[in-house]
Amino acid sequence: MALKNRQSYQQEMNKQTIAMLSVSAGAGHVRAAEALRVTAQEMYPGVAATHIDLMSLVPNGFKKLYADSYIKVVERMPALWGYLYELTDRPRNHSALSSLRRAIERLNTRKLKMHLHNIKPDVVICTHFLPAELLARMRRKNEIDTRVWVQITDYDVHSMWVHENLDGYCVASEEVAQRLADKGVPRDTIHVTGIPIMPVFGEHHVRRQCAAEIGIDPGKTTLLMMSGGAGLAGIEKLAERLLRVPGDFQIVALAGRNAELLQALQRMAVRHPGRLTALGYTKTIERLMAASDLAITKPGGLTASECLAAGLPMIVVSPIPGQEERNADYLLESGAALKAYDEAGLAYRVQLLLDQPRRLQQMRENCLSIGKPRAARAVLKAILD
Repeated sequence: MALKNRQSYQQEMNKQTIAMLSVSAGAGHVRAAEALRVTAQEMYPGVAATHIDLMSLVPNGFKKLYADSYIKVVERMPALWGYLYELTDRPRNHSALSSLRRAIERLNTRKLKMHLHNIKPDVVICTHFLPAELLARMRRKNEIDTRVWVQITDYDVHSMWVHENLDGYCVASEEVAQRLADKGVPRDTIHVTGIPIMPVFGEHHVRRQCAAEIGIDPGKTTLLMMSGGAGLAGIEKLAERLLRVPGDFQIVALAGRNAELLQALQRMAVRHPGRLTALGYTKTIERLMAASDLAITKPGGLTASECLAAGLPMIVVSPIPGQEERNADYLLESGAALKAYDEAGLAYRVQLLLDQPRRLQQMRENCLSIGKPRAARAVLKAILD
């Protein structure tokens, strides 16, 4: 009887369609949605899992205004972004300006409703607050009857994520769950799952093999410098400063999709053979992490979650005011990271950890203790089971 019930359940699961909705304003929301899509296909082979970037359904002008402007503001005017983050993280107001903003968003995202009617998903999981807001309004007006869940992609929660008429939330930590409840979300609809990352982070990777693929010495202490998928400028200056730190270590520096930055790092690598390896965008970041001992990175929610799952301690640099600063606070409080404010501070902390290998090992253990490599599975089980 139990076997028959399980088979019936699996048949019912195989009829479902799951849609992940992201926004390509920064890479993290897209990576979380893609991790859920891939994991859903592994867990439930008969389920139709699809990932939709909302920016693929909007006019080019709105995309430039919404997604591209976000990148420019956080890169060139981080203080302004921090001000806006704090300003908007307040009880929702109904000013003329906020009403106008929502009207513009609805006007430019009308294709979303048509797309959902076409694919008829049983469940939608939003990894960005904009589709969550749009779908909450559609639910309120009875325009859709799809179940809608939200995956928050930072170790923080902003008021723009909070909406009525949604089925539930998945969050990174117990603190985020409590803060979300304090904002009025029923506690029984909040699930502490972690932030979804690719299934490969739950696999074992042999350091020696991974190092051989990169072309580095597996026996040397390795620093992994990550600039993000867009390849934000500044990493070459940090790498140049670290190369003056005494010690037997090597650096792997990632330029992302920034061709100019990659060329600058490659020229530097020629001057420092055996000490610096320059790479561009990679789809196998988990293997680079497995070959490394310390990451130097911005504390984005997805990057931080990947490092924690890989047991890779961090020195966080240049956090964006707002969500990344709060991510950094979580990592520092958990003993998984240190924070450097400038080049000299970074060099000091690297030297500190090189001189104190036991401290670095403790940070690694702290990472593993709070890392959630199977967060995507936990999210899907919370929603589908």
